[in-house]
Amino acid sequence: MTYTWKPTRRDFLMGAAAVAGAGAIGVQPFAGARAAGFPERNINVIIPTAEGGGADRNFRAFSGTWKKYLNTNFEPGYFPGAAGRVGYEVYMGKREADCHNLIFGNMGPELLNWVVKPPENFKVSDYVYFGQVDTDPGCVFVGNRSPFQSIDDIVAEGKKCKLTVGTSRMAHPASVGILALGEKVGIEFNLIPLSGGKKTIAGAVTGEVDFSVLTSGSVAAAHKSVRTLLVFDDKNKLGERLDNAPTLNDHFGMKTPPLLSARAFGIHQAAIDAYPDRFKILQDTFKQVFDDPEFITAFKKAKGEMAYLNPGGIAECEKYTKDIMEIGERYKSLLSGKA
Repeated sequence: MTYTWKPTRRDFLMGAAAVAGAGAIGVQPFAGARAAGFPERNINVIIPTAEGGGADRNFRAFSGTWKKYLNTNFEPGYFPGAAGRVGYEVYMGKREADCHNLIFGNMGPELLNWVVKPPENFKVSDYVYFGQVDTDPGCVFVGNRSPFQSIDDIVAEGKKCKLTVGTSRMAHPASVGILALGEKVGIEFNLIPLSGGKKTIAGAVTGEVDFSVLTSGSVAAAHKSVRTLLVFDDKNKLGERLDNAPTLNDHFGMKTPPLLSARAFGIHQAAIDAYPDRFKILQDTFKQVFDDPEFITAFKKAKGEMAYLNPGGIAECEKYTKDIMEIGERYKSLLSGKA
């Protein structure tokens, strides 16, 4: 499968900056050599979640191919804790802004985390997401033994009593999705953070919670033990693997934007400013990976959903950031548990 990259104005400007830097070699003779020698060592990548999770699997699949184009290895460092805050604090406070240090995050939950409580030691604008790998919509699901057969059953029961909802973290796109539904139909849900996708699925299967919300890729992988009732996207791209569940907007006549988790590489803004030549190399080689059959094979082996593979650059990541933070502000009190 071939993916066509659409260059954005921001991509063009970054390329122009790199050309300008090379043209100034008479003034700064080290600039060209610096770009030619990049990378000078392995690329270190902070992953603000636990080893073995969805972000880690995608990172390994992608970096395993990307290293061919950069002619270097990637060294991951795992810093789970505080819904991703620990990893970002380490990255922004202890990693040099020289383009040899990146972060690979799950933009949705981690940006919503900043909505609930802004970072203390840096600004969100101090780092930039530049390489989106995939977008994974949230969904509502139950265990196979649940009495709920449809999302309408949940709504009907929710009007009688307050239902408990398992979620991997409070500040999550899927959490926003169920809160938006509750607002639409006039009912409240009690969100229960279960610390990770596996526990969120288990909560629904065992009946610990009435139902759960999570990224649909993980739910599709557990299809034999769960039943999907609603998808927070414009279309149910996985069809039968998500039980042909309806979408939020179609079923309830809403206009909510797709509520997606999106895994992407980020970098210090200071690194872009100081080393536009190096950053251009990262951008160019990042794009090459998506047309490499080796990556497609690795992505599938890592249980990635091809329908969710969605390459994007700075412009796509900026739009995602704006959209998710705007809707997060709307439900901020509920996501923080202060409502």
